Amino acid sequence: MLKGKTVLLGITGGIAAYKSADLVSKLKKADVNVDIIMTEAATKFVTPLTFQTMSQNRVHVEMFGLEDEMNVEHISLAQRADVILIAPASANTISKIANGIADNLLTTTILASKARIIFAPAMNSTMYLNEATVENIEKLKSRGHIFLKPGEGRLACGDIGPGKMSEPIEIIDALEEFFTQKDFIGKKVIITAGPTIEPIDPVRYITNHSSGKMGYSLAKEFRNRGAEVILVTGPSSLDVPLNIQTIRVNTTLEMLDAVKMNFEFCDILIKSAAPSDYRVENYQNKKIKKSPDKDEKLTIDLVKNPDIAKYFGEIKRDKIMIGFAAETNNLIEYAKKKLIEKNFDFIVANDLTKAGAGFKEDTNIVTIIHKNGEIDDLPIMKKALLSKVIADKALNLIDKG
Repeated sequence: MLKGKTVLLGITGGIAAYKSADLVSKLKKADVNVDIIMTEAATKFVTPLTFQTMSQNRVHVEMFGLEDEMNVEHISLAQRADVILIAPASANTISKIANGIADNLLTTTILASKARIIFAPAMNSTMYLNEATVENIEKLKSRGHIFLKPGEGRLACGDIGPGKMSEPIEIIDALEEFFTQKDFIGKKVIITAGPTIEPIDPVRYITNHSSGKMGYSLAKEFRNRGAEVILVTGPSSLDVPLNIQTIRVNTTLEMLDAVKMNFEFCDILIKSAAPSDYRVENYQNKKIKKSPDKDEKLTIDLVKNPDIAKYFGEIKRDKIMIGFAAETNNLIEYAKKKLIEKNFDFIVANDLTKAGAGFKEDTNIVTIIHKNGEIDDLPIMKKALLSKVIADKALNLIDKG
């Protein structure tokens, strides 16, 4: 979705400018054309040569620099930008843009552009929370511009609080959301992701190999397309995408309760999690000690957990439900059975024995089986692309009513 886009990156004065080098690298890997304007203050932290090398484009600094073909520099930069990204965005530059000041190449170009601006603020906490800065940010938001929430922690000045520039991966995430068509506005989507864990004692538990990658990718796709997303996730090491309400759970019973709290108001439920089918019948509140007898066996009694998908399938009414089936044999047979039993509108089935498919992979190979009997066999693809396919099919169901 970023391929072929032109991003005008404004880099202002601040220590966070070092992060912008990694940001440019990530943008180039996504096949984005990156035009760069640095303020004079920014050049005191990182040299223009660094960004010129990373972007493979000339870096613009001087207010009255000469362009090839005699273009007026700030006009030509403004006209070809699909979006303007300012990272880091200093309090000084935010103030100038909010008040229409054009005293350097960056602010002049912005005044000559109709493109929306995404700001990644970076400054001292007191500056960020200053009444003037807060008012300037609100003024720019009212004009349709976007502000990324800065991180909190120890800043370069030694203070602790908000003011850290968003990480490059978070900024890329925001750009992808910006450029995605918003065809799910007004829709609420619940997505379950990852495994659940069932404790045996305070240090041991039962779980599975689910990583949460598919569910997190789906959450990002639906968020990008304008949906209100609630991500109910079991334990996972993945970073949750921005602007997604996240409910973290451990056990299958907790996951069931979390979905129950939100199900009435959702339009779509996507069951991409791999909740444990069983839980330990008698949890031990103290660590089970190993016996010195080498022949002793430890027996754990398991009881069935509620079937989350079946529970909501029985009460779904006109809601859309999408399921997943991870199998090691008889894929189509088992997936069709699950589709009917859980009352899914369609099910995404994958064979865990295939190379490139499965829980921890970044790719998947799936067959999508629809309630009406249609079957789509898909080739190996990134889970991000598969998320788009799944969202498109959900949109078709909405369109059909």
